[in-house]
Amino acid sequence: MSAPTLTAVRPRRVLNALAARQVRRGAAVVVAICAGMSALIVVTYRTQPLDPAALAALTRNPAIRTLFGEPVALDDAGGFTVWRTGTVLAVLLGVWSMLAATRITRGEEDAGRWSLLLSGRTTLPEAVRWHLGILAVVPAVAGGATAAAMIVAGAGVTGSVLHGTALAVVGFFFVVVGGATAQMFASRSAANGAAAAVLVVGLLMRMVGDGVPALAWLRWLSPFGLMALARPFDTDRGLPVLALGLAAVLLTAGTGRLAARRDVGGAIVGPAGGRSAHTALLGSVPAFAVRRTLRPLAGWSAGVGAYFLLIGVIARSMTDFLTASPEFATRAAAAGFGELGTVRGYAATMYALLAVPVGVFVAVRLAAVAADESARRLTLVLAAPVTRLRLLAAETAAAIGGAFVLVTVAGLAMWVGTATVDAGLGVGDALAGAWNVLSVVALCLGTAVLALGWMPRAVAAIGALPAAGGFLWHVVADSVGAPAWLAASTPFAHLAAVPATTPDWAAALVMAGLAAAGLVAGAIGYRRRDLHT
Repeated sequence: MSAPTLTAVRPRRVLNALAARQVRRGAAVVVAICAGMSALIVVTYRTQPLDPAALAALTRNPAIRTLFGEPVALDDAGGFTVWRTGTVLAVLLGVWSMLAATRITRGEEDAGRWSLLLSGRTTLPEAVRWHLGILAVVPAVAGGATAAAMIVAGAGVTGSVLHGTALAVVGFFFVVVGGATAQMFASRSAANGAAAAVLVVGLLMRMVGDGVPALAWLRWLSPFGLMALARPFDTDRGLPVLALGLAAVLLTAGTGRLAARRDVGGAIVGPAGGRSAHTALLGSVPAFAVRRTLRPLAGWSAGVGAYFLLIGVIARSMTDFLTASPEFATRAAAAGFGELGTVRGYAATMYALLAVPVGVFVAVRLAAVAADESARRLTLVLAAPVTRLRLLAAETAAAIGGAFVLVTVAGLAMWVGTATVDAGLGVGDALAGAWNVLSVVALCLGTAVLALGWMPRAVAAIGALPAAGGFLWHVVADSVGAPAWLAASTPFAHLAAVPATTPDWAAALVMAGLAAAGLVAGAIGYRRRDLHT
């Protein structure tokens, strides 16, 4: 009687172990960031509390509410930490969760590694549920670690537990969002795009709901808004978190039903039947690289443009507030956000953030090449008279072009936003500030190509490191007063505050040289190694 039971249990154990192995490294990094940043802010606040008058001014400013959320319980170390890091960590955990979900489900299915697996007794819905179940453990651990770190650092227990729970539920929600889009669309890139759209729309709804009192109800429709409505360390409301958890559970059930309705390799949303063939940009390798970049570029441009349009609209309100509140201006400068008292300085500071999404964009585009290689979609292409270097050059050029389009869209959106409130930022200054971050983006491109040549499994993570990791380290180093040599290890320490100042051409040339070295080393590795399948 025991043998059949063991046989029935074994597939689930194997799949659970496989899913855990696929996400363990990224999970460890995300958990460490969530817990570490939260504890750091609690400790910093306890040593440097805010002035009550400054707190009162902060709660009245709509620009502050739009950017960071409604300021509540700022007289408490835990409340200030939730306000300062809550949305940032929720976005980080949400992005990682949805990308991991699509990678270990649709990504593995696209690569053909689930075909043999699902030819046995394991069904597609079971495989999807088991993988998402293991992945859902990561947000729970991140939330628990965040709560524990805040309590150890000196924050209140009730508020810390509520904040950690809300963070975990947001992460779980985006695990399920990634799993659902993986069932809806036939490719991993399309699933990622749809999941990212959900995240961006949710974030914008939270920002609008916090910034415009008449639209405050929008927060109930956003996972980030529901997280903020919990108000840890203030009223400690559990209903918004419960509502978000219920939505995630219902979406989980729907994801299982979607998986049961399709075949292996299929999708709920299939290509339109009977349409005429679209053969534009299929005549050469460079043209095809441009073609496959256009659709994701459109989505990224919409998100980046909407964000910087909003940033431009609140520019005047933000600078007026910081001019009237020197304590906050001083704290912002200590955290690496100087020059916020002028519109040009404000634009320069916000443009530093632009390097992160654009750097991630180029890393993701090179990671798509590695994914195509792993899924054997490049085998026949490279068997033809197409060299690897030609393919790499085409994809790299398309990524560079896409990055230039993104920063230009951000610059124009910032200019339009500031023009609507007569903030006095010229189109030339707006574009110059946006283009200034291309040196950091070039570093991301160089490291992504380097990873493609030598570590093709980690292209996205390594490629995004100079921008995402560099920006995080820049903020932390300035906040804790790290030694000068350590603070200078991030590229953001050498990024001039354009348009408030002139560009630092020497630093830009050094970063361009490092990027070129990465491109050359990566090209050598890509040419010499075997195809990674």
